[in-house]
Amino acid sequence: GVRLGLVFAGLYELQVRAIAEAMADRIELGGNPKVEIMIPLVGSHMELKLTRLSAERVIKEVEKDRRVELPIEIGTMIELPRAALTANRIGLVADFFSFGTNDLTQTTWGFSRDDVEAEFFSRYLELGVFTISPFETIDQFGVGELIRLAVERGREANPNIHLGVCGEHGGDPESIHFFNSVGLDYVSCSPYRVPIARLESGRAALAAI
Repeated sequence: GVRLGLVFAGLYELQVRAIAEAMADRIELGGNPKVEIMIPLVGSHMELKLTRLSAERVIKEVEKDRRVELPIEIGTMIELPRAALTANRIGLVADFFSFGTNDLTQTTWGFSRDDVEAEFFSRYLELGVFTISPFETIDQFGVGELIRLAVERGREANPNIHLGVCGEHGGDPESIHFFNSVGLDYVSCSPYRVPIARLESGRAALAAI
């Protein structure tokens, strides 16, 4: 995640330069690419701020060398509870948030998707602690509340911020309706889930009218 990029100087710079050069190549060929750089596992606004400053320096160097403007947006994954709780600070240095709901579920509950397949989770289903895996349908009262809070705080800090979700929840009908209700702009998911995601996104939008 972001920690690796900050500890090992030059690692992210190489990747950003490759992205910027590829974008410049495409523009020279007449294209109009939309490029976003998403920094993973951010828990502090300073992590994103430092990474962003480094990335912007590299982008400006490529712009100067190639004599082209590269409007690259830089944002982050919200996959840690602390990131959600401090979204008002992170939002000041982000162009977008993408909620990584698989990891946010894991870091909030303290167990992984693999653990769900273990014996304890079957027992929890029998006991009624869960009625469905939180990795299939978003936990609206826990993880969902973190998302709701982050949306409110992120938009308060940056009214122009783009907000979305990535992960298998983006293809789950019930989760899609929840994401729409809290004000997310888009969902993304595995290719085979796209038809369901498109259908349910349309239904959610109509229901909100």
